[in-house]
Amino acid sequence: MTVPACRRFILFDGEKTNGKIGSNKPTGRSVSGPAFMASVINTNSETTRHRILDAAEDVFSQMGYHDTPVEEIGRVTSLSKGGIYFHFPSKEDLFFAVLDRLAGRLESRINQAIATSPSHLAGAEAAIKEVVHALSRRRKLARLLLIQGYSMGNSFQQTRARIFNRFAGMIERQLSLAVENGELPTIDCKVAARIWLGAISELLIHWLYSEGPSPKDTLPTLLKMFTNSLTPAQTQQAGRV
Repeated sequence: MTVPACRRFILFDGEKTNGKIGSNKPTGRSVSGPAFMASVINTNSETTRHRILDAAEDVFSQMGYHDTPVEEIGRVTSLSKGGIYFHFPSKEDLFFAVLDRLAGRLESRINQAIATSPSHLAGAEAAIKEVVHALSRRRKLARLLLIQGYSMGNSFQQTRARIFNRFAGMIERQLSLAVENGELPTIDCKVAARIWLGAISELLIHWLYSEGPSPKDTLPTLLKMFTNSLTPAQTQQAGRV
């Protein structure tokens, strides 16, 4: 029985003859069957998923969650509504997948900034800087990450809190290491990290709703205030003498 071409592939090696490639010669190795086809399908599926996420990020940031029809994302990706729902069961699932991917990218940038910092306290400050700079550069994506989904209720708030906790945990880790190394006095690092990030979050939200200065322009003052809040009063007094 002849195996259809789509089910069986024979690998060939070029046979050299006098320095030239001659007739192809079967190697005896074959790539066939369900395992190979599953690999191809999985690769194509992942590529399509990334296309959908790219388009959704752009459309959601332009139109907002509620005003974005899934058909518009389908138009951008040349996929049917059913094709999108094959990868993401609902528009809400797609929106949260976009948020998670944005958070993952920002988390990676924060880790890089921390890795090149000269101290753990500087690493905590670098994490804050990276969050502010990244979101200040892309106002529409900041709006998407911080406020677009509030009308969705608890599901958005829970997702936002989970992302917030990831970032706060990175700052908390650097503050804890700073305490261990004597860079800071003993403090509640979990509370301090959330105060830092909470203040930045409120600053960003205020900026998104107003025409005030970009958060990155006020960042030096904020970082100085944050650092001073962690420094013992006697140290601050000595610094002013």
